[in-house]
Amino acid sequence: MEKHTPQVRGNRDTFRLLLCYARDQAGRQPARLELADIDATLVGRFLDHLETARGNTITTRNARLAAIHSLFRYAALRCPDQALLIQRVLAVPPKRHDSTVVSFMTRTETSTLLAVPDQQTTLGRRDHLLLLTAVQTGLRVSELTALTCADANLGAGPHLRCTGKGRKQRCTPLTKPTARLLRQWITSRRAGPGDPLFPSRAGGHLSRDAIADLLARYLPAARQACPSLAGKHITPHTLRHTAAMTLRQAGIDQATIALWLGHATTRSTDIYMHADLAIKEQALARTAPAATTRPGRYQPDDNLLTFLENL
Repeated sequence: MEKHTPQVRGNRDTFRLLLCYARDQAGRQPARLELADIDATLVGRFLDHLETARGNTITTRNARLAAIHSLFRYAALRCPDQALLIQRVLAVPPKRHDSTVVSFMTRTETSTLLAVPDQQTTLGRRDHLLLLTAVQTGLRVSELTALTCADANLGAGPHLRCTGKGRKQRCTPLTKPTARLLRQWITSRRAGPGDPLFPSRAGGHLSRDAIADLLARYLPAARQACPSLAGKHITPHTLRHTAAMTLRQAGIDQATIALWLGHATTRSTDIYMHADLAIKEQALARTAPAATTRPGRYQPDDNLLTFLENL
């Protein structure tokens, strides 16, 4: 059975939420809804509902809107009689929001977090390896949860294969120590190729919430051991930012980082340039200081005085 990509799962969740909202508004089951029931007004109220009732961020809201737009672009080719309604839905704009500097962990903070899970237990080993893989590869949470043992090539040139946004497949290299730990992990579990690389207690794939929960479980101890973590908002996506910043600080160019992270363009990696204060400090250090002048009052030369007196 083909694995659903993160984009497919995201669109699926959007349509499910939208149809349930339209059902509650129209009083009819989703199977009895018509395209005319989902007009621009309802879509606007649905987007507001995501923010207010469900607590979604503006980024998530805009991602849901992008999925709705894709559905209505598809409908435009098949329902020409609803062209006006479709045009109005497609005209619903994404919501603007202020961009913030990304949060990431330093090398010391990362090492502290990775040392917290108890590797003498099975769950501790799993959690340590999951966090280690996340900060080294920069995989999205949805990509991490979808990994199977077959996706881990741990021989020569060790790497992980994953399918990201837009059904784009990519390979992300692993260091030899990480590959060795993953090989031992798979062998100790006697896992088959189709088994999840990081399984839940029941043996299935972890959910996004499960990864957020395990990270939250280890953060208090990490913050106690490394006080600088206390002032940072650490989420599973912070691990991806940490991987990108590690590459950036190692001097890797933006095009390579975009390829590594599975970004369509280098525009998405600009945030890491803005976040890297060290690069800005280096640029400042290379700037030649302005020539110093002796303090004192400015004294014009005689020609200037003559000019002014003749005005």
